[in-house]
Amino acid sequence: MSQSITITNEDILNQVKLSCKTPELVEQIANRKVITFAAEEAGIKVETEELQKAADLLRVMNKLTSADETWKWLEKHGLSLDDFEEMVYHGILVSKLSQHLFSEKIEPYFFEHQLEFAGVVMYEAVLDDEDLALELFYAIQEGEMSFYDVAHKYIQDIELRRKSGYLGLVHRKDLKPEISAAIFAAKPPQLLKPIVTSKGIHLILVEELIQPELNEKLRTNIISDLFIEWLKQQVEKSEVIQTF
Repeated sequence: MSQSITITNEDILNQVKLSCKTPELVEQIANRKVITFAAEEAGIKVETEELQKAADLLRVMNKLTSADETWKWLEKHGLSLDDFEEMVYHGILVSKLSQHLFSEKIEPYFFEHQLEFAGVVMYEAVLDDEDLALELFYAIQEGEMSFYDVAHKYIQDIELRRKSGYLGLVHRKDLKPEISAAIFAAKPPQLLKPIVTSKGIHLILVEELIQPELNEKLRTNIISDLFIEWLKQQVEKSEVIQTF
């Protein structure tokens, strides 16, 4: 026998608490308030045309190709049309405030941290036996086996094994110092002698070294990183008072 289930705003708030989501939501709310206040201080305005373009983009991103689909999506998420407009408005504020605060700081930041943005295209197998790693290193050097053979025999992670240990493009800042030092001293393509870290013994094939380039994607990443760090600092400096 079916029955009606009524869910109130109080039920939702209680579930948030029981799910231990309160700190996460409080942080998001504090972020929103800091952004709104900073945008007002900077005199940032959002034009109607900007709202329309951003709303269209949000619908495309959520595959809402008709008005009916949009209304169903809003209903599913408990949102009104005003809520939808507020989401769009806030997204534009974030973008414009980021540009306002940091657009002129992107190039200085890039040149100051240029080494961190250098990249490597690499393959890696992590072993737990240093003697075995050395044995495999010399076997590959002498042509007795390939890195592909090593990867398919010794890599435990299934997905990584299927890719023969291929990690793609990895940036210097994401590598352990002892590994990055060896990698960026290599002359690709080069197999490095096993490197010992707390994670294990790394057998690495350096395929290509990539010099950093300040392209549009990196500009976006830098301004995002700067904005996130700024926002974190602003919230930490603020007194957050919860009244529920």
